[in-house]
Amino acid sequence: MKIIDNINPKAFEIENFDIEKGIKYYLLPGIIDNKKYFFTTSENLTDALNFYSKLSIPIEIALTDKDSYERLLNRYLEVKTKKDLEETSIEEEDINLDDFLTSLDILNSENSAPVIKFVNSMFYQAVKKHASDIHIETHEIYGLVRFRIDGVLITQSKLPKKITELVINRIKVISNLDISEKRIPQDGRTQIKIANKTTDIRVSITPTYFGEKAVLRLLMESENIPSLKELGFNEPITKGFKELLEHSYGMILVTGPTGSGKSTTLHSFLQTIASPEKNIITVEDPVEYKADNINQIQVNPKVGLTFANALRSILRQDPDIIMVGEIRDKETATIAIQAALTGHLMLSTLHTNNAPSTITRLMDMGIEPFLIASSLIGVLSQRLVRILCECKEIDNSKESFEEIEKIIHKFPYLSKYKIEKLYKPKGCPKCNFTGYKKRSAVGELFIMDDEIKNIIAKGTNDIELKNEMIKHGMKTLKENILELIISGKTSLNEAIRVGLKD
Repeated sequence: MKIIDNINPKAFEIENFDIEKGIKYYLLPGIIDNKKYFFTTSENLTDALNFYSKLSIPIEIALTDKDSYERLLNRYLEVKTKKDLEETSIEEEDINLDDFLTSLDILNSENSAPVIKFVNSMFYQAVKKHASDIHIETHEIYGLVRFRIDGVLITQSKLPKKITELVINRIKVISNLDISEKRIPQDGRTQIKIANKTTDIRVSITPTYFGEKAVLRLLMESENIPSLKELGFNEPITKGFKELLEHSYGMILVTGPTGSGKSTTLHSFLQTIASPEKNIITVEDPVEYKADNINQIQVNPKVGLTFANALRSILRQDPDIIMVGEIRDKETATIAIQAALTGHLMLSTLHTNNAPSTITRLMDMGIEPFLIASSLIGVLSQRLVRILCECKEIDNSKESFEEIEKIIHKFPYLSKYKIEKLYKPKGCPKCNFTGYKKRSAVGELFIMDDEIKNIIAKGTNDIELKNEMIKHGMKTLKENILELIISGKTSLNEAIRVGLKD
């Protein structure tokens, strides 16, 4: 009997071999160096040999170490769990509420009740498809499970209403929420474990007209934080980021609507400048990326831990770099600006549509213009644009060309761009028939200079500030989106969806 350790064998199918029994008796087929084996471990050799003796399959048995065996086991469990979502038919009479138990590893759930299997499979599919959120909705006679993939909700399953209620109850159980309370919103957290990787999930349950709705946000680990280059911004903007992050103090603001990737960009900034010599502290609501090399605080208004209170506390913690998840009020804005003026690099977000309106938004909050001019070193306004899959096709429709000409005519500074070819989504198995493969960040970045600081200090409005920023070389959000259309990376409809017309 061979001993083969420290390997990563591939799974393969064998006719008439029951993989569920193979999992049960610790005997799994695998390929290594183009040779097929049945793998087991020394701890489980007796069970494996007893099962092997009943097989008439001429494949050699081999011993491997525990880690190598678990890698192979996870491959089979992933395939099996994927099938659960595609093949499991859930009937109301099959479900026993006593089976609502929390499983340790959601891939290892062969003995679970159908609802638990469905929820586990739903989590697995969401992680595999890189969904950011799971929506479970209750309607009059049925329920829906939808995943937000690349910023767009896509329906995954349609369920009987009773089953939807039981699925939401299962979510409540694993999130330590009250199953009996259906009249008020509830918030909680849970963790799932897939192939020995743990993912945190933020759970929000709210009552709707026909029943409860659950929204689950999948929170990322630090290894999932993209680098500055991976964010997808063009070269001039990426170069501008590096310039901004070299400052030892001052405030950098990232703006955009909900779901535009602001938090991801901020965490990418932090990972770029993080080092053992720096004390980095963040205040977030919620902590969306868990990172080992920074100190993270989650706000908790119920006990009085607001952004402003946490920020005051941070200033007594000898920080070098501070990140505040969002500036929501004058109090937080004032403390953030004071921190930026007293030798700290301050990163934060605001809900505004473009770089110029960020400055006027701070003025509207009651911040003195001279303080903004003194503290702010750069503003990024960003969106996430879906990128067309390679199955894209040429859009020759007259309506599309007329639409884009109208947009260019509306904004005179876009007149230098000539549109010769448009593309539209088609759909294929690679992109799950959506026509789009991934998302890329696009934005407008303005790095403050003395002239703009003087204009801000005197007081100004959005339009004047925007015109001045363009004069000083800022490439607007619309220009960068338009360049994605011209290069064939995205479609006109997607560009309009993210703000080309606004």
